[in-house]
Amino acid sequence: MSDVVIRAENLGKKYLIGHQAAGRERYTALRDVVGRQVKGLVSSTRDILTGRQFIVGDEVEEFWALKDVNFEIKRGEVVGIIGRNGAGKSTLLKILSRITEPTTGRVEIRGRVASLLEVGTGFHPELTGRENIYLNGAILGMTRAEIKNKFDEIVAFAEVERFLDTPVKRYSSGMYVRLAFAVAAHLEPEILVVDEVLAVGDAEFQNKCLGKMKEVAVHGRTVLFVSHNMAAISSLTRSAIVLKKGGLAFVGSTAEAIKNYVQLPADGGAVRETGAWGSGRHTGIREARLLDANGQPTGQIMPGMPFQLEVEFETDGTRGLSCDLLLVDQNKAKIALGSLSHFEGQTLPAVAGSYRLSMGFAPLNLAAGQYTLDISTSIINQSWDHYVDDAVSFEVLYSNPSGLPWNFSQGFGYGSFSLPFARATRVVRIGATLEAGK
Repeated sequence: MSDVVIRAENLGKKYLIGHQAAGRERYTALRDVVGRQVKGLVSSTRDILTGRQFIVGDEVEEFWALKDVNFEIKRGEVVGIIGRNGAGKSTLLKILSRITEPTTGRVEIRGRVASLLEVGTGFHPELTGRENIYLNGAILGMTRAEIKNKFDEIVAFAEVERFLDTPVKRYSSGMYVRLAFAVAAHLEPEILVVDEVLAVGDAEFQNKCLGKMKEVAVHGRTVLFVSHNMAAISSLTRSAIVLKKGGLAFVGSTAEAIKNYVQLPADGGAVRETGAWGSGRHTGIREARLLDANGQPTGQIMPGMPFQLEVEFETDGTRGLSCDLLLVDQNKAKIALGSLSHFEGQTLPAVAGSYRLSMGFAPLNLAAGQYTLDISTSIINQSWDHYVDDAVSFEVLYSNPSGLPWNFSQGFGYGSFSLPFARATRVVRIGATLEAGK
């Protein structure tokens, strides 16, 4: 008997996207809608049969969320699925969970599948926590006997025993999330499909979820795990699938998959070319791009990875000009300053022309999350000359250079960067040992 429990062959999923034609009014009166429906009855019937009745707009575009995807997953494997937003990860999981049918190709699945694609799916706000455990468990494929046997474990994991007989509409968002994950995490299927469960909750809850996921993996179940948390992917999985724009970019070991993911060309996020930035009195910033250690444009930074910024600008040759950078976190707080003049003792060229400025930086232990760089030219010790907000944006995938599973994220409220240890930590014993009972 083959050990392959999931096989995807030429898998593809196509959607139709409607666009409003240029020059058409955005809003339409009810009488116009009724008139068009009456006149186009035959056409509408055809559209219903082809699926076009769901398309709003005058022009229809075919969009392939997945195309020509092939892979095999064996029994007991824990596989990560990674890719940028819009790469097709959630679409793939929906096909594997039989929520939607593929447009092309096919997928073979051997074994009972349980899916956690959205935390809280199936919860009814008017029902109590106790009632929702049974309801949600049934939706996720558990029998009543299974739910009853796991009930105490679910409640203990969720830490909501005090509010068990309270309608969940009165729960805080954290309580709601804990209870929803607790139900799904205690399923016992052959194949578990999990999508971004570690993206919710506080740091303590994420650690608890990660521990539960490890426990699931240890018991020999096949797990498909989607996450943007590269530390969690690295800790939980040994192999991974990388998706890019609906296609298969890489299949192999987790370490190589993460490396491949980081090296994917940025889809415009790392390079900003614009003529709309305007100009200052003496200078004009034209382009800006973040480069990785290999000099390639990137929109992602990994822990311990050096990077450099490349800025193209024009100057009229005025002396005493500088280029300055401000690092901005996802809360729009300016958390760091870089200055060509004040920190490097250099100025921009005193000869009119167009130039490319390359600035290299040491690795930063930034918290995982989204960041932007404001770039400016300035008249030293006087004023800004040309200031560009959000000139470059990038993402820090995870924030633990040692590779440990705990991920330090901006959303935890602990700050925007970690304090690196400069040397080995020492613990020295001092004083006398306390006597027993004192």
